[in-house]
Amino acid sequence: MAGIPRPTQSTPVPLQTLVEEFDLDHRHGSLDTEVSGISLASGDIHRGDLFVAVAGRANHGARFVDDAVAAGAAAVLTDQDGAVGSELGVPVVVHPAPRECLGRMAKRIYDPGVPLPAVFAVTGTNGKTSVALYLEAIARQMGLLTALSTTHERRILDDAFRTPLTTPEAPELQAMLAVAAERGVQVMALEASAQAIQRHRLDGLTAEVAGFTNLSHDHFEDFGDLETYLGVKAQLFTPAHATRAVISLESPWGKSLADTVQIPFTTIGDAESGADWTLDFLDSAEHEAFRLSTAEGEISSFTRSLGWHMARNAALAAVMLSEGGFGVEAVSQAIGASTGGIGVVIPGRLEKVSGDAEIAVYVDAGRSEDAYRHTFQTLRRHHSGRLIVVCGTSGDRDRTKRPLMGRVAAESADVVIVTDDDPRREDPAQIRADLLAGAHEVSGCQIEEIADPRQAINRAVSIAAPGDVVVWMGPGSQNYRDVGGVKQEFSATDEARLALAAHTGTA
Repeated sequence: MAGIPRPTQSTPVPLQTLVEEFDLDHRHGSLDTEVSGISLASGDIHRGDLFVAVAGRANHGARFVDDAVAAGAAAVLTDQDGAVGSELGVPVVVHPAPRECLGRMAKRIYDPGVPLPAVFAVTGTNGKTSVALYLEAIARQMGLLTALSTTHERRILDDAFRTPLTTPEAPELQAMLAVAAERGVQVMALEASAQAIQRHRLDGLTAEVAGFTNLSHDHFEDFGDLETYLGVKAQLFTPAHATRAVISLESPWGKSLADTVQIPFTTIGDAESGADWTLDFLDSAEHEAFRLSTAEGEISSFTRSLGWHMARNAALAAVMLSEGGFGVEAVSQAIGASTGGIGVVIPGRLEKVSGDAEIAVYVDAGRSEDAYRHTFQTLRRHHSGRLIVVCGTSGDRDRTKRPLMGRVAAESADVVIVTDDDPRREDPAQIRADLLAGAHEVSGCQIEEIADPRQAINRAVSIAAPGDVVVWMGPGSQNYRDVGGVKQEFSATDEARLALAAHTGTA
């Protein structure tokens, strides 16, 4: 994997054009200078780029202007605080809030001269990654050329790229769209985080369809409360960002969004919700089968991942494509039960890593109260033995959700082992204490604290008997741990298999 490539068919743009189109304040340097790319990162500068120096969490980008110019930046765009002197040697232009024009400017610079792919963007608290993966998988089964952007992977056709954010910064996203267009991509599935919406990363992009999964307690470190959190996500459902919407009524917040949405929309939910698309779960021993019904017809399919919540995610993806101009019949023909359902396994989402061993072991990416509840309900539905939960969560994130997660784990499981996950720069002992505070509110559950995650999963497997189920909540398919700001190679999937092999002789 590598960083997102740049388009090859775009034409360099004179700085004069950008000054006029985006109302920039020209401070010095030649406006005849042409820019062929745009970047917020001094370490990702290509020769001819416009370097955008804005305030970050720790530093202002103006501190890195010299590095950017040395790397080949042709000009600098900054705000008033970052305005630099004429001794710099390259043109400087200023905008009072550069992020507010960055997406549109990147789209202008990277214009490939051919139509961009139809974007299907999904937001919500839980399920965004899964919906995006299902969107791309269904589109491929329909014979379409696809691109994908999720927390863990960007992909154009079969070429994968790595970036660190759930939703890329606007220049990377616009570059990806332009490259996808050059390669003939027809559909791009995009995971849209609330932080990305708030920080203008989606500006310049108008989704064919915007989808909403649900809303639950998360990211209060950024938004403070659920009303504010929803308000930020609701910005995706405006004419500036989407043409049409599909809103799940799974949570009450779906109805709240539907009451205020500014674009044509349709809803999806169970029969009692009164949604436009009715979702029913069907009996299936091996899969999660579902049926979607609307006035235009029906879609019946199944997922290869366990959990009604996963079926909800797949159903939302199917409706988004149906509403996005492809129609019920085309989607039904691509994923109908007779065709083998939706042919993708969502990595790290209730992923079974134990094969046919007598002790079932799963890894899951859930790091919220709502995600915990869905996962534990699914496991109780599919397994009759004891439920042993290993859990930790991320540092430098909302502390108020942690006791709620710990309480749900203790309410649902027979044994809860609290361990370290992704502490980042926060004291891991404090993270564990927050989880344990909620867990200890519940009586009747065996609760242990084991800081080392390898020891924790080994302990969980060692006390499991045939028929029991172990689930490791948090890391999912992530292949590293962030400890003190340093990413260390670590795979929960591999560690769980090693623990199972050590204690049972199987993997």
